[in-house]
Amino acid sequence: MSGMTIGVDIGGTKVAAGLVDAAGRITHKSRVPMVSTGDGAAGLSCVESAIQAIFAEVPTARAAVTGIGICAPGPLDPTTGVILNPPNVQCWRDYPLAAEVERIFAVPARVDNDANAACLAEARWGAGAGYRNVFFAILGTGIGTGIVFEGKIYHGRTGSAAEGGHVTIDYQGPRCGCGKHGCIEAYASGPNIARRTRERLSSGEPSAILQLAGSVDAVRTEHVGEAFRAGDPLATQILTETSHLLTIWLGTIVDILEPDVMVIGGGVAELMSSFFPAMSAGLKEWAINQRAGEIPLVLARYGSDAGIAGAAALCA
Repeated sequence: MSGMTIGVDIGGTKVAAGLVDAAGRITHKSRVPMVSTGDGAAGLSCVESAIQAIFAEVPTARAAVTGIGICAPGPLDPTTGVILNPPNVQCWRDYPLAAEVERIFAVPARVDNDANAACLAEARWGAGAGYRNVFFAILGTGIGTGIVFEGKIYHGRTGSAAEGGHVTIDYQGPRCGCGKHGCIEAYASGPNIARRTRERLSSGEPSAILQLAGSVDAVRTEHVGEAFRAGDPLATQILTETSHLLTIWLGTIVDILEPDVMVIGGGVAELMSSFFPAMSAGLKEWAINQRAGEIPLVLARYGSDAGIAGAAALCA
């Protein structure tokens, strides 16, 4: 056992950790609750517990681990490893998380946000392996993105680059949670696919979605997906529209970055994956680059383990 890293994925309610080998395989995992509203030490204790659980299960890993990577809620400073002021993890304010983990475990520690780290894992070990320049998007509760050029995360001047989910595709569109209007996240994230569906159902359109959810107010993206797989016309329309919106957005991404591959992950990505061929074919209508359709559009490898794999990739 050599060349192992530990990836730690921190959320508002949990800390998940995993032991990851040099090929990107997650061999062991742990999960503990996160105390996000206490003091900094309480939050750190949760991270320590998740890591110690790995060492308790695999005692030989302690000597083999060469680094600990951490996916943490932002805002954060990836250069210093300091957590600045995340709204969902209030226990940390200007908290030197990387330095504290290094102090406890005596190995290098790195911190970055989930989309950046997941992009690195997909570029190194996953669906983007073998490509020089990778664009990655997580389609889920929000839309997060990451950019890897020549094997390195592109952070921008202050560490705030790659906020691709907040690219506006309609300046007169709905207000996004970020405060801007018409961001792709305001249309194609999971909650906003559900919102658009509820608006259609409220106008009286018939659909199996309503039977699945029980009421208009209860409609979630999962209901849209289930109805789509059963051939429901409204669900098919909603997801087809979503694919068009994503194609418009990706056309802009291509014209700015022209990546070698575009990797899409997250729960909504699995739902949308059947539209990927049509989206690729449609890119030429929404990009000046008429070879945009040559760029592979692929489903991410890591799924729900993206945070663990991404964190481990930071130190691999």
